[in-house]
Amino acid sequence: MAVDTESLPPTKTAAGGGGRFPSGRPRLRRAGISVLSVLLGLALWDLVSRNYTAFFFPSPRLTLDGAIDLARDGTLWSATSASAGRILAGWSIGVLLGVPVGLVMGRIQWLRLLLDPYIQFFRFVPPIAFVTLAIIWLGPGEASKVALIFYTSVFIVTVNTLAGVMSIDELRLRSAQSLGASQFQTLVSVVLPSTVPYAVTGARLAMGNSFLTIVSAEIVAAETGLGSLIWTARNYARTEWVFVGIVALGVLGYLFDWMLRAGTRLTLRRYGVTG
Repeated sequence: MAVDTESLPPTKTAAGGGGRFPSGRPRLRRAGISVLSVLLGLALWDLVSRNYTAFFFPSPRLTLDGAIDLARDGTLWSATSASAGRILAGWSIGVLLGVPVGLVMGRIQWLRLLLDPYIQFFRFVPPIAFVTLAIIWLGPGEASKVALIFYTSVFIVTVNTLAGVMSIDELRLRSAQSLGASQFQTLVSVVLPSTVPYAVTGARLAMGNSFLTIVSAEIVAAETGLGSLIWTARNYARTEWVFVGIVALGVLGYLFDWMLRAGTRLTLRRYGVTG
């Protein structure tokens, strides 16, 4: 028996907002799984802490009490804001310099051959090796810490951007040139759009490494910051404050990465950035 398909009502998909599964349900499901994961982690943390002393492994409740105490006297907020400002300053400078350097290196072979040995050398030298030199050259103030974050970020962003340029199909570049595009037009219309996802990935990786560097820099020479807070807690045998600093670093990093992914999704989606 033939079925008149034209008489059937149109099928609505989830993308249209009226399908069998509302578009908001998967998002709620993901959020629920994330919340459940955090609750399970806290429960496991609490169970493990019951087998040890508070000095060795403080419980979530003791850590929360420590966070409240540090928040009341302003220590937690000043430490978090100091570390966040240093990370954002150094990371931003690293991204702003790393992306164009990677683009130019990818397009100019002699420059790539000239700079590649230095990039490959310095990106394997950890920033903590330069902490003493940074303090000697720039002083114990903010400049030395921002410089170390910049050092951490710029090579990661440069290498990832360069990888994006080198991954472009040569036929696309030749096609653009055969249509009369100049070097600058080819860079803007072909190279840059294809490289954006790589640059965003490099920026996210650089952000993560910036958090690794800031703790070392603040432990050595800083009166405020989450690294300094952790070191001070060690001197006073307040392990719960160490946990507060660790949790604050993780939460701050999560928020920074979430904002970066959300911002790039909104502004760079047409370049294939999905977050």
